[in-house]
Amino acid sequence: MSRPLYRGFSGVGRSSNGGFSAGGIDPCDPVDDIYKGKEFPENGFGNELSNLAGMRKLRKDFAIFLLKLGLAVITIIALVSSLSWAISISSSSKGTAYHGYRRLQEQLIADLLNFGELSLGISKLKEVEFCAPEFESYVPCYYNISESADLMDMDMNLQHERLCSRDSAVGCLILPPRNYRIPLRWPSGKDFIWKENVKITGQEFSSGSLTKRMMVEEEQISFRSDSLMVDGVEDYSHQIAEMIGLRNESNFNEAGVRTVLDIGCGFGSFGAYLFSRQVLTMCIADYEGSGSQVQLTLERGMPAMISSFARTQLPYPYLSFDMIHCARCEIQWDKNDGIFLVEVDRLLRPGGYFVWTSPLNTHRMLREKENQKKWSFIKDFTESICWDLLSQQEETVVWKKASGRKCYNLKKKSSQVCSRNHDMESPYYQPLNPCIAGTRSQRWVPIEYHTPWPLQARPNSTELSVHGVRLEDFTEDSSNWNSVVGNYWSLLSPLIFSDHPKRPGDEEPQPPFNMLRNVLDMNAKFGGFNAALLDAGKSVWVMNVVPTSGPNYLPLIFDRGFIGLQHDWCEAFPTYPRTYDMVHAEGLLSLESHRKGKCSLLDIFLEVDRILRPEGWVIVRDTASLIESARLVATKLKWDARIVELDTSTDEKLLVCQKPFFKKQQQ
Repeated sequence: MSRPLYRGFSGVGRSSNGGFSAGGIDPCDPVDDIYKGKEFPENGFGNELSNLAGMRKLRKDFAIFLLKLGLAVITIIALVSSLSWAISISSSSKGTAYHGYRRLQEQLIADLLNFGELSLGISKLKEVEFCAPEFESYVPCYYNISESADLMDMDMNLQHERLCSRDSAVGCLILPPRNYRIPLRWPSGKDFIWKENVKITGQEFSSGSLTKRMMVEEEQISFRSDSLMVDGVEDYSHQIAEMIGLRNESNFNEAGVRTVLDIGCGFGSFGAYLFSRQVLTMCIADYEGSGSQVQLTLERGMPAMISSFARTQLPYPYLSFDMIHCARCEIQWDKNDGIFLVEVDRLLRPGGYFVWTSPLNTHRMLREKENQKKWSFIKDFTESICWDLLSQQEETVVWKKASGRKCYNLKKKSSQVCSRNHDMESPYYQPLNPCIAGTRSQRWVPIEYHTPWPLQARPNSTELSVHGVRLEDFTEDSSNWNSVVGNYWSLLSPLIFSDHPKRPGDEEPQPPFNMLRNVLDMNAKFGGFNAALLDAGKSVWVMNVVPTSGPNYLPLIFDRGFIGLQHDWCEAFPTYPRTYDMVHAEGLLSLESHRKGKCSLLDIFLEVDRILRPEGWVIVRDTASLIESARLVATKLKWDARIVELDTSTDEKLLVCQKPFFKKQQQ
């Protein structure tokens, strides 16, 4: 287990008796005490009672006079203060006024958070308990073995649907499997993973996998086999390159192919190979209780998330991917009037490629009438949505989406092309749309005309204007992130490697090349954190998340050659437990604090804990008051936490946390 980052937490104190006292008026009046025990005549009030009545009347009149006087004084003070405030506002700059308002707003939020913590009593300050062992692979919002057994009799398609509710949220800390081990350092982890880290056996294979066999050793699963894919992954990639008219797969970038969506990706071998060719592949697959394609791909250090072609659109903008790949993904493309092919078209950029590898495409399979019927429908439908059939070799077929708008303009009179009211750029799990999207977008630029990678990550003023972003703002954001990333690693490097001394004969470790691979940015904005990590030469990939509660720059992130998705952080993230090495959040707490009653800070941090690997890192940057509240939550989650003061003019602080490896808790 790593040495705790920081175990002394300041600012958390209690009174000696553990309670709180409040000042006020004493209900026991001394005047009344004078008459305690006095006896009055049975037949009347007597003189003493008369005197008492007069005294009480005099006291009442005096109290009313003081009350009126107090109200008058308060009114005068309020009017004078309001006048002075108005004069100061009119004479000050807008920036000063905004800064003052912002500080008041943040203090109000802090007071509300503190009040909420105190109002729940001492029990609220207790640490969160560990979950039961059956929750070790729990994924909220999806069908789970650990969920209600009543679901077992329902339609099995339910497991492919994302259904979120407050009841599905995790209220405890999920422990890793008993024999879990920290993943191997990158790039070794791409080819070898620890067998006990994932729910899979040597004989178990996921549907849609291209894998013919895995080499399962005593403790590891090896992916270093030449027969990992059909004819080998290298030969398969070379075949696709030739089918789209390239010399080899090394020319994908030159042809405008940078981002690929791999549907039913097996164990991520296709994406792992393309990564070395500067092609970024996002793997998506259904939720699977064991033998998960997504879990295995992430364990290998490659991008992946749970998602499926079912009844809702995928959480990506239209015109986002240069290539969409489906190899034995078992999607019935001919079903539901071809609506899944329409979703592929929505995600593909103009001139993009759809690669489909299936036994259905072979001459032997096409001898059957049912398969002929399916193939005929798919061939005719793709032609109707303006795709050109480029090439077919054995099981693999490649289509190219039309680069120009001419074909789509001819279809506008029909219902095939979406109207302006139904042409949503970034739908968030909206029902599948049967019409063709994106044809009116300013982002309609054929991939062959895109700036090739890596220059693609630095858009010019014209490209930025499409997203409503000024070049000055973008340049300032990029410069800021380059500086921030340098500071982050100056801070993290000694902390990471102080507990991981190099072994005799090993080379000096180069952070984060060895220790960090899978990074999640909870509030990505322009994707500046991702770009700065690449500029700094860090061998990581970043899942850029754009919260639904803030401005949506996800189209810009994809246009820069990065990947990401929209997400509501009051819901579970579509991934398995223990899949990210680092989670970063800049300004997210301020953004989410405006969503009153939606979810708590503890809810969000519990989800971060679920997806974070043991010994993983959390970096949160926000206002000082919110960081203090976040640190309190971090202690409840048993994280090691440290607040870092920032040398800036803003009222911001940095919270750096590390999740401990609670292996001993399972024994």
